[in-house]
Amino acid sequence: MKFTKMHGIGNDYIYVNCFQENVKNPSEAARRLSDRHFGVGGDGLILIWPSQKADFKMEMYNADGSLGAMCGNGIRCVGKYVYDYGLTDQTQISVETESGIKFLNLTAEKGKVIEAEVDMGEPVLTPQRIPVSLKGDAVINQELCLDGKNYRITCVSMGNPHCVVPVEDVQGLEIEKTGPLFEYHSLFPDRVNTEFIRVLDRKNIQMRVWERGSGETLACGTGACAVAVACALNGWTQDEVTVHLLGGDLKIRWDRDKNHVFMTGPAAAVFEGEIDLDAFLA
Repeated sequence: MKFTKMHGIGNDYIYVNCFQENVKNPSEAARRLSDRHFGVGGDGLILIWPSQKADFKMEMYNADGSLGAMCGNGIRCVGKYVYDYGLTDQTQISVETESGIKFLNLTAEKGKVIEAEVDMGEPVLTPQRIPVSLKGDAVINQELCLDGKNYRITCVSMGNPHCVVPVEDVQGLEIEKTGPLFEYHSLFPDRVNTEFIRVLDRKNIQMRVWERGSGETLACGTGACAVAVACALNGWTQDEVTVHLLGGDLKIRWDRDKNHVFMTGPAAAVFEGEIDLDAFLA
């Protein structure tokens, strides 16, 4: 099986062109290949398929083998892959995902995509649809006590569930301890991605993320979108912000008239490889 290692500001995945390759048992393949000591290493596995609904289809598996609905950094790299490898010559493409069809505008230099803007669609605030086991029309700045400490949470779905949590010290946070407390809390029946943030000013947010199924990652595109929406809803920031993550920056714009969130950021290829997948999984 041929593959390409790619990343969006450090959120790294193993990409496979399923126009040409057949990946048996992708869940187990994702779990084994993502291991950074015994596999290729990555936050998961992304398969690129033909689609009957869009130009391409993206199928994403987390590092623990669970199927993911959407990955903002991952889909930018899908755009780069299909353009750079000649699967399309268009800079405006559509990609089918588990959370619907997403639309990308690609920026290319010297025949290679360096950046992509993604229409991430509508933010979902209704607790039942996120899902969050709370009543009401939205979960905005509500108190949650975990391990004897009080947090204020705002919950948003961007195709997958997010819990945005302001903290005083993002850099010093013991995220390996705190992240799982949120991920596996009974409030979140499908588990949850948790963004720990500090608002720097009206246009800038510092963020670390604990992703369900993967742990801490250097970046999360859907998480950055959820953060931008949450901060705007709370009145902490403007509707267009820069989110500063461990792996780099993402520009997020919430167009309230259309009620769509737009994410812009880089995409990069790291290396290509080939593995005997059957032997590796045996």
